[in-house]
Amino acid sequence: MATLVGTFPVALLTPTPTFQLTANTTSDGEENCVFNEEFKFILLPVSYGFVSVVGLLLNSWALWMFICKMRPWNATTTYMFNLALSDTLYVLSLPTLVYYYADRNNWPFGEGLCKIVRFLFYANLYCSILFLTCISVHRYMGICHPIQSLGWVKTKHARLICVGVWFIVTICLIPNLIFVTTSSRGNDTLCHDTTKPEEFDHYVHYSSSIMTLLFGIPFLVIIVCYSLMAKRLWKPSLSSSNQSIPFYKKRSIKIIIIVITVFAICFLPFHITRTLYYTARLFQANCRTLNIINFTYKITRPLASINSCIDPILYFLAGDKYRGRLRRAAIKMPNAENTSTLALVSQLKKNGFSTSRGASYSINDA
Repeated sequence: MATLVGTFPVALLTPTPTFQLTANTTSDGEENCVFNEEFKFILLPVSYGFVSVVGLLLNSWALWMFICKMRPWNATTTYMFNLALSDTLYVLSLPTLVYYYADRNNWPFGEGLCKIVRFLFYANLYCSILFLTCISVHRYMGICHPIQSLGWVKTKHARLICVGVWFIVTICLIPNLIFVTTSSRGNDTLCHDTTKPEEFDHYVHYSSSIMTLLFGIPFLVIIVCYSLMAKRLWKPSLSSSNQSIPFYKKRSIKIIIIVITVFAICFLPFHITRTLYYTARLFQANCRTLNIINFTYKITRPLASINSCIDPILYFLAGDKYRGRLRRAAIKMPNAENTSTLALVSQLKKNGFSTSRGASYSINDA
């Protein structure tokens, strides 16, 4: 199979043909750097296709559970509903990216949809981070400051916080809608993940600021909260010394592990490799270094998307209420039929009717 090789200057983000190159000199004295990105056209369509299907199924089910089976909501449920909504909006945009990368960087959907799809990726990324941070702070208050949290950790406060999260993320990502654009490369149309080459240095400064505000600070908050929570949960109480860990503590420890895992697998590698990638291009690193960083950055993109499939696991382990409602929803119909039949049979017995005739009548009437 022939290998696709893109040749482009180190100042650009997207592979371009040789005839479009400008004379940008790298630190090793080379004008051009050749990237082999054949792996991207297999990895990204497959991974995005998987996340699109699995994420849509899991989050649609979660939204149905939250809306139809779990009312009235508490604060944690409110955060989780908004997290599921964010994940659902994102996975709905993935089929266009599956087509784009399967067609080898050819975007036929127009500049407007390109902007929306790139916006939804970062909106989901940072909404997920902030909603997980809200859940973490809520858990921290309930475990480490249970008395103080009773006064203000309420559902109405959670609703206001969720509105604030959506507002902050939208405002912060408006410049991303301006930066993102499309360009032509031969017969193909590229949908840039960042911006046009001449604006790249400005985009790096903007992206770094957003990463610090919407990832760096929340990540530190989560680390502090969960460190204090873990210290409190593992500290033996007077009533449970020399005994097994209580159930509620085990559940909280599971949530800590899941949230830290989501950050360690999905968010942290993506932000580290993206920062290295942008920095290497901005300061024109040598071609070998650029190739290595480019490869690692591209393979962490699917990791940032797969959080849409991991989040529903958090819903299941967040408490007995979700698990209980999920089980009842799964067995509701058989139980409802059996319960109504038994109730009718019992009533017929009281009225002196034959049990067998009454039971037969009730089943046929259903």
